[in-house]
Amino acid sequence: MKRYDAIRAIVQALDGNELLISSNGMISRELITVRDAPQNFYMIGSMGLASSIGLGLAISLSKAQIVVIEGDGNVLMNMGSIATIGHSAPRNLIQVVLDNECHDSTGGQPTVSSTMRLEEVARASGYRVAARVANEAELGKVVRQSLREGPAFILVKVEKGSVKGIARVSHSPEQIRSRFQQAVRMFSG
Repeated sequence: MKRYDAIRAIVQALDGNELLISSNGMISRELITVRDAPQNFYMIGSMGLASSIGLGLAISLSKAQIVVIEGDGNVLMNMGSIATIGHSAPRNLIQVVLDNECHDSTGGQPTVSSTMRLEEVARASGYRVAARVANEAELGKVVRQSLREGPAFILVKVEKGSVKGIARVSHSPEQIRSRFQQAVRMFSG
């Protein structure tokens, strides 16, 4: 499965009211192409911190469903977030890891995800859901089943490479922040 198709399957499984945090690089670029929305927070830099931001939102906004979409390189850069998420156990957090076994956005340098099962690390850390899915239909089903049943860790093996013609995130960091702050206000108070 291509990363773009996995992102589309995730978005289609949601109702559009969730807060989405997407990691830097191609994941944010492909998410903005699939569905640009104020409730999407596109990481521009800060590699490895998407799940930490998602955790902070999940803890502070218990009424909101938080979905983090990140790559294996991002997760491996901040493995401590898995332990902290498992310990904190927010029911409203889904972490989807699109694993292509490389840093695709920066030239395809290999990661170590080919020799470890990240979903097993999540399970051992206390996630209520720790799954590995193989296709778009299964991904959509597990995402829907995991809503409010988290923390959920869903690993999706995806192909290396990007869809041709994907543009960079067109919003400035300030625009992303302002739009997202407005979306967050729906869930606070």
